[in-house]
Amino acid sequence: MASSAQILDTALQVAERSGWERLRLFDVAAALGVGLEDIARHYRDKDALVEAWFDRADAALLARARGADLPALTPAGRLEELLVAWLGALAPHRTLTGQMLRYKLEPGHLHLQVRGLMRISRTVQWWREAAGRNGVHLARIGEEGALSAVYLCTFAHWLRRDREDEAALRAYLRRRLHSLPLACLLRP
Repeated sequence: MASSAQILDTALQVAERSGWERLRLFDVAAALGVGLEDIARHYRDKDALVEAWFDRADAALLARARGADLPALTPAGRLEELLVAWLGALAPHRTLTGQMLRYKLEPGHLHLQVRGLMRISRTVQWWREAAGRNGVHLARIGEEGALSAVYLCTFAHWLRRDREDEAALRAYLRRRLHSLPLACLLRP
Protein backbone atom coordinates (compact mmCIF):
# COMPACT_ATOMS: atom_id res chain seq x y z
CA MET A 1 0.00 0.00 0.00
CA ALA A 2 1.32 3.46 -0.91
CA SER A 3 1.37 6.43 1.48
CA SER A 4 -0.29 9.73 0.63
CA ALA A 5 3.16 11.29 0.17
CA GLN A 6 4.24 8.52 -2.24
CA ILE A 7 1.05 8.94 -4.24
CA LEU A 8 1.51 12.70 -4.50
CA ASP A 9 5.18 12.39 -5.43
CA THR A 10 4.36 9.80 -8.09
CA ALA A 11 1.50 11.91 -9.47
CA LEU A 12 3.88 14.86 -9.78
CA GLN A 13 6.46 12.71 -11.58
CA VAL A 14 3.89 11.28 -13.99
CA ALA A 15 2.37 14.73 -14.61
CA GLU A 16 5.81 16.18 -15.37
CA ARG A 17 5.88 13.83 -18.37
CA SER A 18 2.23 14.03 -19.43
CA GLY A 19 1.04 17.43 -18.19
CA TRP A 20 -1.57 17.94 -15.49
CA GLU A 21 -4.51 17.82 -17.90
CA ARG A 22 -3.49 14.36 -19.13
CA LEU A 23 -2.70 12.95 -15.69
CA ARG A 24 -4.92 9.99 -14.92
CA LEU A 25 -5.16 8.42 -11.50
CA PHE A 26 -5.01 4.94 -13.03
CA ASP A 27 -1.58 5.88 -14.42
CA VAL A 28 -0.46 6.91 -10.93
CA ALA A 29 -1.78 3.63 -9.52
CA ALA A 30 0.02 1.65 -12.23
CA ALA A 31 3.29 3.50 -11.58
CA LEU A 32 3.01 2.60 -7.89
CA GLY A 33 1.85 -0.97 -8.54
CA VAL A 34 -1.35 -0.45 -6.55
CA GLY A 35 -5.05 -0.36 -7.34
CA LEU A 36 -7.24 2.71 -7.69
CA GLU A 37 -8.78 1.87 -4.33
CA ASP A 38 -5.38 2.58 -2.74
CA ILE A 39 -5.34 6.01 -4.38
CA ALA A 40 -8.95 6.67 -3.33
CA ARG A 41 -8.09 5.81 0.26
CA HIS A 42 -5.90 8.95 0.35
CA TYR A 43 -7.28 11.20 -2.41
CA ARG A 44 -10.95 11.49 -3.34
CA ASP A 45 -10.13 12.93 -6.79
CA LYS A 46 -7.41 14.55 -8.87
CA ASP A 47 -8.05 17.97 -7.31
CA ALA A 48 -7.26 16.53 -3.88
CA LEU A 49 -3.72 16.02 -5.19
CA VAL A 50 -3.58 19.73 -6.02
CA GLU A 51 -4.72 20.57 -2.50
CA ALA A 52 -2.07 18.27 -1.05
CA TRP A 53 0.58 19.98 -3.20
CA PHE A 54 -0.43 23.38 -1.82
CA ASP A 55 -0.61 21.90 1.69
CA ARG A 56 3.09 21.08 1.30
CA ALA A 57 3.80 24.71 0.47
CA ASP A 58 1.78 25.83 3.52
CA ALA A 59 3.81 23.41 5.64
CA ALA A 60 7.05 24.93 4.33
CA LEU A 61 5.77 28.41 5.22
CA LEU A 62 4.89 27.23 8.74
CA ALA A 63 8.26 25.50 9.15
CA ARG A 64 10.01 28.75 8.17
CA ALA A 65 7.96 30.52 10.85
CA ARG A 66 9.94 28.57 13.47
CA GLY A 67 13.17 30.24 12.33
CA ALA A 68 15.00 31.88 15.21
CA ASP A 69 15.76 34.90 13.01
CA LEU A 70 12.14 35.67 12.12
CA PRO A 71 11.03 37.59 15.25
CA ALA A 72 13.84 40.14 14.81
CA LEU A 73 12.68 41.05 11.29
CA THR A 74 10.28 43.85 10.43
CA PRO A 75 6.68 42.84 9.73
CA ALA A 76 7.33 43.17 5.99
CA GLY A 77 10.57 41.18 6.37
CA ARG A 78 8.72 38.33 8.10
CA LEU A 79 6.07 38.30 5.39
CA GLU A 80 8.76 38.26 2.71
CA GLU A 81 10.63 35.35 4.26
CA LEU A 82 7.48 33.31 4.68
CA LEU A 83 6.14 33.80 1.16
CA VAL A 84 9.54 33.05 -0.35
CA ALA A 85 9.55 29.78 1.62
CA TRP A 86 6.05 28.98 0.32
CA LEU A 87 7.08 29.59 -3.28
CA GLY A 88 10.32 27.70 -2.74
CA ALA A 89 8.36 24.59 -1.82
CA LEU A 90 6.51 24.79 -5.15
CA ALA A 91 9.61 25.57 -7.22
CA PRO A 92 10.53 21.97 -8.15
CA HIS A 93 7.26 21.78 -10.12
CA ARG A 94 6.69 25.44 -11.09
CA THR A 95 5.32 24.76 -14.59
CA LEU A 96 3.15 21.94 -13.31
CA THR A 97 1.81 24.22 -10.56
CA GLY A 98 0.65 26.66 -13.25
CA GLN A 99 -1.01 23.79 -15.11
CA MET A 100 -2.83 22.79 -11.92
CA LEU A 101 -4.20 26.32 -11.56
CA ARG A 102 -5.34 26.44 -15.20
CA TYR A 103 -7.12 23.12 -14.61
CA LYS A 104 -8.90 24.60 -11.59
CA LEU A 105 -9.93 27.72 -13.53
CA GLU A 106 -11.54 25.93 -16.47
CA PRO A 107 -15.10 27.24 -17.03
CA GLY A 108 -16.74 23.90 -16.20
CA HIS A 109 -14.91 23.58 -12.89
CA LEU A 110 -16.91 25.96 -10.71
CA HIS A 111 -16.58 23.58 -7.74
CA LEU A 112 -12.78 23.68 -8.13
CA GLN A 113 -12.81 27.47 -8.44
CA VAL A 114 -14.65 27.75 -5.12
CA ARG A 115 -12.09 25.46 -3.49
CA GLY A 116 -9.37 27.62 -5.05
CA LEU A 117 -10.78 30.74 -3.40
CA MET A 118 -10.91 28.92 -0.09
CA ARG A 119 -7.28 27.83 -0.61
CA ILE A 120 -6.19 31.44 -1.16
CA SER A 121 -7.95 32.50 2.02
CA ARG A 122 -6.46 29.63 4.02
CA THR A 123 -2.92 30.28 2.81
CA VAL A 124 -3.18 34.02 3.47
CA GLN A 125 -4.49 33.27 6.97
CA TRP A 126 -1.51 31.01 7.71
CA TRP A 127 0.82 33.61 6.20
CA ARG A 128 -0.56 36.28 8.56
CA GLU A 129 -0.42 33.97 11.57
CA ALA A 130 3.11 32.82 10.83
CA ALA A 131 4.22 36.47 10.51
CA GLY A 132 2.73 37.22 13.94
CA ARG A 133 0.15 39.70 12.65
CA ASN A 134 -2.42 40.48 15.33
CA GLY A 135 -4.69 43.16 13.90
CA VAL A 136 -8.36 42.95 14.76
CA HIS A 137 -11.61 44.14 13.25
CA LEU A 138 -11.16 46.68 10.44
CA ALA A 139 -7.36 46.59 10.64
CA ARG A 140 -7.39 42.81 10.20
CA ILE A 141 -9.90 42.97 7.36
CA GLY A 142 -7.87 45.62 5.55
CA GLU A 143 -4.65 43.72 6.05
CA GLU A 144 -6.15 40.45 4.84
CA GLY A 145 -7.40 42.14 1.69
CA ALA A 146 -4.06 43.83 1.03
CA LEU A 147 -2.09 40.65 1.75
CA SER A 148 -4.37 38.64 -0.53
CA ALA A 149 -3.59 41.07 -3.34
CA VAL A 150 0.16 40.88 -2.64
CA TYR A 151 0.00 37.07 -2.49
CA LEU A 152 -1.88 36.79 -5.79
CA CYS A 153 0.32 39.33 -7.60
CA THR A 154 3.51 37.70 -6.36
CA PHE A 155 2.31 34.19 -7.14
CA ALA A 156 1.28 35.23 -10.67
CA HIS A 157 4.62 37.00 -11.16
CA TRP A 158 6.48 33.88 -9.99
CA LEU A 159 4.45 31.59 -12.26
CA ARG A 160 5.15 33.72 -15.34
CA ARG A 161 8.90 33.35 -14.94
CA ASP A 162 10.35 30.00 -15.83
CA ARG A 163 13.38 30.72 -13.70
CA GLU A 164 14.03 33.83 -11.69
CA ASP A 165 16.74 34.30 -9.15
CA GLU A 166 15.59 34.71 -5.59
CA ALA A 167 16.93 38.27 -5.36
CA ALA A 168 14.68 39.41 -8.21
CA LEU A 169 11.68 37.67 -6.66
CA ARG A 170 12.39 39.28 -3.29
CA ALA A 171 12.74 42.70 -4.93
CA TYR A 172 9.35 42.26 -6.60
CA LEU A 173 7.75 41.10 -3.35
CA ARG A 174 9.29 43.98 -1.37
CA ARG A 175 7.81 46.48 -3.81
CA ARG A 176 4.38 44.89 -3.32
CA LEU A 177 4.74 44.81 0.48
CA HIS A 178 5.86 48.43 0.62
CA SER A 179 3.07 49.75 -1.56
CA LEU A 180 1.40 52.70 0.14
CA PRO A 181 -1.88 51.16 1.35
CA LEU A 182 -0.16 48.05 2.70
CA ALA A 183 2.75 49.93 4.29
CA CYS A 184 0.29 51.67 6.60
CA LEU A 185 -1.02 48.32 7.75
CA LEU A 186 2.38 46.76 8.40
CA ARG A 187 3.37 48.87 11.35
CA PRO A 188 4.55 46.65 14.22
